[in-house]
Amino acid sequence: MKIVVIGGTGLIGSKLVKKLGEHGHEAVAAAPNTGVDTLTGEGLAEVLKGAQVVIDVSNSPSFEREAVMKFFQTSTGNLLAAEAAAGVGHHVAVSIVGTERMPENDYFAAKIAQEKLIEKSGIPFSLVHSTQFFEFARGIADEGTVDGKVHIAPVLFQPIAGDDVAKAVGRTAVGTPLNGRIEIAGPTTYRMDEFFRKALAAWGDTREVVTDPQARYFGSVPGERSLVPGDGAQLGTITYRDWLDQSTAK
Repeated sequence: MKIVVIGGTGLIGSKLVKKLGEHGHEAVAAAPNTGVDTLTGEGLAEVLKGAQVVIDVSNSPSFEREAVMKFFQTSTGNLLAAEAAAGVGHHVAVSIVGTERMPENDYFAAKIAQEKLIEKSGIPFSLVHSTQFFEFARGIADEGTVDGKVHIAPVLFQPIAGDDVAKAVGRTAVGTPLNGRIEIAGPTTYRMDEFFRKALAAWGDTREVVTDPQARYFGSVPGERSLVPGDGAQLGTITYRDWLDQSTAK
């Protein structure tokens, strides 16, 4: 099966291309550095020839309100039009658990707009809503740092390893289109502030983690369950401790 991975040279995309290839599929990495640009449409028609499935794990280079909305609306619109012309039978997109719970968040609002385009396209689709990736934990800590202290909200948090994300997305891509969504998350639920206390200690980072109910998460104050899935989510198997040990061993 030919599967085109938009954003195929990025964190999740490169894992997907590798895993799909190992299972005998023709997995093609499509990104600006491979000659495919969804914002301009460059290279789309050619790369989609003969493709049965498209997986979109691309991301906006900017999270600024207008820029991120323009990215997802433009790139998704161009991609869906090219897929329709090429006869692609399954569109898979990765989104975020909790987008609908924080619509005031500029990034989440853009992802909601992207999903609406997909749902209205007429192309069979599957949406994979994921919790935050382990790989971005350090960035979240840095984002929350004020005067040398890391401010984190005491809400539920269930991050997932990138390898588990790629496995779930790949499995969805080779299956029957859902014409709906699934949620995926890591195997363990934490209090977000406690997760970061343990994480910083494991990193050898001496910054103090401050429990702050008003701490913002990418521009919004999360509620108790804003960042965790509902019942029935597919759970990964890699714990943060195991992921960290594997990462530092590389």
